[in-house]
Amino acid sequence: MSALVRSVGMAAPVALAVTMAAYWHGGQPRPAVQAKIMEAAPAIPGKYLALVAMTEKVDSAAEGEKAREENQRLGFAGGDIAAAKPFRALGGAGEDHDRALQCLTQAIYYEAAHEPESGQRAVAQVVLNRVRHPAFAKTVCGVVYQRFDAAVCQFSFVCDGSLARRPSPALWDRAKRIATDALGGRVEKDVGTATHYHADYVFPRWAPHLAKLIQIGAHIFYRWPGGWGQPSAFSGRYAGGENIPAFDPSRYAAAPAPVIDYPPVAALTERRAVNDVGGRMDPTKGWKLSIADPSPSGGALGDMLARQEKVAPITLAADDHNIQGVQP
Repeated sequence: MSALVRSVGMAAPVALAVTMAAYWHGGQPRPAVQAKIMEAAPAIPGKYLALVAMTEKVDSAAEGEKAREENQRLGFAGGDIAAAKPFRALGGAGEDHDRALQCLTQAIYYEAAHEPESGQRAVAQVVLNRVRHPAFAKTVCGVVYQRFDAAVCQFSFVCDGSLARRPSPALWDRAKRIATDALGGRVEKDVGTATHYHADYVFPRWAPHLAKLIQIGAHIFYRWPGGWGQPSAFSGRYAGGENIPAFDPSRYAAAPAPVIDYPPVAALTERRAVNDVGGRMDPTKGWKLSIADPSPSGGALGDMLARQEKVAPITLAADDHNIQGVQP
């Protein structure tokens, strides 16, 4: 996410976004889509305006291991976590229910498909908490697709091309089951009135300004500080009129292909030995390997270097590979 920083970068490559657009949601039945979400701007008290603006930005104060250190250093809010009320604004059938179910299933799947079930239920709870809070839209799809047509959106998957990826049927079915439970009134009490979360390998600048509640899996959950984060503040009424914006693959086809398409370092599988004290390079940050030349101090090394100097240099023909461009 942007305000809700995601656990793993889900952006699809540009070519995949175009190719897979026809398979949106993996053939899962979906209701008709609409072009726009029309909702009134939320009413935000003046003292919270700066904080809301801060949470809408994606910049982090730290990433990777440094972020994990900062997250551990930031303490949890004291006291009991007050549970949210069950969400039963939607009936068990109808167009609004079908669209809300689609949007909530998308949020659970693309944000937390590989998280434990409790973590997926927590994501669903955050979405429904936002529906009831005055700072956000008053429909499920309005919350999920907030700022979908901007460069930075509240849930990154709606504007980074992830929707072009064909979901895993088993994981999609589990996400849909959890979404159905949440819309039917099931409450994930562990996250209370949380309205924000982020992955543990990032440390967003807004984190110290919100009340840190709990960590489930890779996600850390927060509520607004002060009275704005208490159950009494969640007075917003569900508006109805759910709308799902149409997925536009041309938006991603026009984007330039990345020069380096490595996954984030935090998303890589750890394959080092347990006693390896070295670190890993992240080329996306401009890091370059620097190894000092060995000192030609005689012995076997000196003999080897001397022999190498006598070998004629190799010159590549004009049509040979550019060594710097060859990929393994």
